[in-house]
Amino acid sequence: MPVRGGEPDPDEPAPAPKQPPPAVPAAPLPLLAPLREAGRLFALAATVSRAIFRRPFQVREFIEQFWFVASVTILPAALVSIPFGAVIALQVGSLTQQLGAQSFTGGASVLAVIQQASPLIVALLIAGAGGSAICADLGSRKIREELDAMEVMGVSPIQRLVVPRVLATMLVAVLLNGMVSVVGTLGGYFFNVIMQDGTPGAYLASFSALAQLPDLYISELKALIFGFIAGIVAAHRGLNPRGGPKGVGDAVNQSVVITFLLLFFVNMVLTAIYLQIVPPKGG
Repeated sequence: MPVRGGEPDPDEPAPAPKQPPPAVPAAPLPLLAPLREAGRLFALAATVSRAIFRRPFQVREFIEQFWFVASVTILPAALVSIPFGAVIALQVGSLTQQLGAQSFTGGASVLAVIQQASPLIVALLIAGAGGSAICADLGSRKIREELDAMEVMGVSPIQRLVVPRVLATMLVAVLLNGMVSVVGTLGGYFFNVIMQDGTPGAYLASFSALAQLPDLYISELKALIFGFIAGIVAAHRGLNPRGGPKGVGDAVNQSVVITFLLLFFVNMVLTAIYLQIVPPKGG
C-alpha cells in the first residue's frame, strides 16, 4: 500500500513490465505458391531417390504395385500403339512421296515411333491409369490419417508406400516401352506396305540405314525417367490432398495434368540433348 506522501511501499512488488503484442506472421505471397509446390515436389523426388537404396525393401508391395500398374496399362498401350504407328507411317509416307524419297519412309517412321511416340504413349498411359490410382490410394490413406499413424509407430510412409510404387511405375514404363515400340513399328509397316503400296524391302532397308542402337537407348532412358516423374507426381499429390474426399479427387486431376506438362517439357530437353550428343548415322 502507498505510504504517506504518495511514495510507493518498498515491500510491495513492482508491477511487471508490459509485454509488446505478439508479431503477426506475414501472409505467404500467392505468387510464390507454385515455387513452393515445385520445391516440395523436388524434395520428395530427392527423398525417394535416397530411400530406394535403404533397407528394408518392400518386395511384396513392389510386386503387387507392379502387377497392378501393368494390368491397367498393358492392353491400352497395345491398342493405342497400333493406330499411333499407323498415323505416323501414313503421314511420313505421304510426305516422302511428295518429296520423292519413298525409300526413306520406313526409317523415318520407325525412328519417330521409337524415339518420340513410344515413351510418351507409355508415360501418358501410366500417368492416366496407374498414376491416378496411386494418387487416389495415398490420398485416401492421408485423409483417414493412416499415414500419420504410421509415422507415430516409427514407420516411414515414403519408404513403405511411395518407393515401391515409384519403382513399379519405372519398371513397367521400361518394359511397356519395348512392347509399344514393336507393336507401333509393325502397325506402321503394315499400313505403309498395304495402304501406300510400299515395298517391304525398302521399308526395312531404310530403317537399317538410318537407325542406330543409341536410338533404342534414349527411348528406354526416356521411359525410365517418365515413369519416375509419373510416380513422383502421383505420390506428391496423394500425400498432400486438401479438403477431404473432394480434395482427393482434385489431387488426382492435378497429378495427371502436372505429369503431362512435365513429360512434354522433359521430352523436349532430352531430345535436344540427344541430338546434340549423338550424331546421326552416317553423319
